[in-house]
Amino acid sequence: VFTETHYIPPELFISISIYMSYKGIYKPKNKKKYIGKTSKVIYRSLWERKFMKYCDQTPNILKWASEPLFIPYLCPTDSKWHKYYPDFYMKLKTKNGIIKEYIIEIKPLKQTKAPKRKKQTKNYIYESLTWQKNQAKWKYAEELCNKNKWEFKILTERELLPHK
Repeated sequence: VFTETHYIPPELFISISIYMSYKGIYKPKNKKKYIGKTSKVIYRSLWERKFMKYCDQTPNILKWASEPLFIPYLCPTDSKWHKYYPDFYMKLKTKNGIIKEYIIEIKPLKQTKAPKRKKQTKNYIYESLTWQKNQAKWKYAEELCNKNKWEFKILTERELLPHK
């Protein structure tokens, strides 16, 4: 998923074909790997839950956290400062023994692309505003990651459901 040498095995995931809003609490089995309170690991989608399971069960993932920090960003839709809480932090050891750190955002593929120009419908306006907000969040996340020598990754169903 993160380099050519990383692959999320399909057997770690429950197969779903659409993005679903689904909340719950994940209970890490490898509590020493999780940064934070293991009793309050909340997922907001089945895709987030899948990624949590992946982090928890994958031996080369050394540490991980859910919504570990906030990133201030200037939103272009209202010209105000807001707080962006990326979905995950992950620290892993590559096959070459290199330690890498990531900030991970989980999004449906549709939300990672600019909306196609349509009539000024409510749906198009909403998609356009969401796109602008996400672009601002991701710009500030990239800047933070560059300063800390981390990588920022956006994962979609393409990476989370590679067998589809």
